[in-house]
Amino acid sequence: MKPLLSAATIKSVSALKVKKYRQKYRKFTAEGEKIAIELLEDPGLVRIDAVYGLADWMERHSDLLRRAGCPFTPVQPHELDRLSGLQTPNKVLLVLKMPEPTLSAPPPRGWMFYLDGIQDPGNLGAIWRVADWFGMPALLCSPDTADLWNPKCIQASMGAFTRVPTEAIAPARLRERFPGWPLYGASMEGQPIHSMRFPGKGLMVIGQEGRGLSAEVLDLVRHTVSIPRGVGGGAESLNAAVAAGIVAAGFTVFSASESGPDSP
Repeated sequence: MKPLLSAATIKSVSALKVKKYRQKYRKFTAEGEKIAIELLEDPGLVRIDAVYGLADWMERHSDLLRRAGCPFTPVQPHELDRLSGLQTPNKVLLVLKMPEPTLSAPPPRGWMFYLDGIQDPGNLGAIWRVADWFGMPALLCSPDTADLWNPKCIQASMGAFTRVPTEAIAPARLRERFPGWPLYGASMEGQPIHSMRFPGKGLMVIGQEGRGLSAEVLDLVRHTVSIPRGVGGGAESLNAAVAAGIVAAGFTVFSASESGPDSP
């Protein structure tokens, strides 16, 4: 079977499976028909560098590819397998340029997550998706949070990376960067979320799986918030992404007016 890609192209795209090369070239990959079509119709915050897909997929979407005006190359299944960062490659892979942080100034109100050392890329992507669902203006991360551009994170985000900008910021700079924004932390020892009243804006810290909130962040947190276990519930803890979704629903439902209190 005649190869359609050069060895140099395979090497350069495959290198993006590794964090240091993603950071070096400021590029990452996204895979799958759904996200490919979404990006070709509207790339949002990112820019498409190249598209590699199986020949039949390319043919079926030729009009969309032409309208998008980006380079595209048909590939053989075994070539796509070499390019893919997933265990089961899909029919199409896109190389994308990383966006620059776009949150130039804090918004006047609203809520955002601050991720404190989240390490699992699947959880990270799922939390990004939650931020997208609740219309958060950005997703904030500590410098030791896992790489947002990991293929597993991108896959789990379900396109949130095209709509929700991200910014890495050290805990020590949070008050300077977001003056007047109270910090709340999700913690099993916190006050039950349904008994609290939240202000019109704030940062909700989601801690690392297993470790919880770091000592550095705990020093900054005004209140800790818990999700009460149901009667008869036996689970030791909640997945970080699940907890983030429940907490986000909570501070949306129990948010006070802008002039309201920021504590129970």
